[in-house]
Amino acid sequence: MISPLAIISAAAAIALVILGIAFLLAGWRVVAGPTLPDRILALDTLSGTAIGFIAVLAVKTGFSLYIDIAISLGLVGFLATVAFARFVMSRGTVAERHSEKTARAPKKPQVAAKRSRANGRKGRA
Repeated sequence: MISPLAIISAAAAIALVILGIAFLLAGWRVVAGPTLPDRILALDTLSGTAIGFIAVLAVKTGFSLYIDIAISLGLVGFLATVAFARFVMSRGTVAERHSEKTARAPKKPQVAAKRSRANGRKGRA
């Protein structure tokens, strides 16, 4: 029969490998993310993955102080995500900024109106 400690040790090793892969993928998304919200979401994922690492280490070592550290990191990560989200919301979207620029830009003359006037003159002459 397999001992419970061996099962816990094997499960912790597998969990650490899976969390390591998740950490690498989220880190890649932070670097290569096409938009700022993608990067913010990846940073939140990195925070959650780090909490998972700490929780697995707490189970593996039996050191309960790690759980307090994981809870603190969860609170800080949540506040950082909220701060980043407020920053993105204050900047507005690309479409909103584009519409503001076009509203401030001077209006160009209508090409279609010129053509209709020119066609009307040709018909009369």
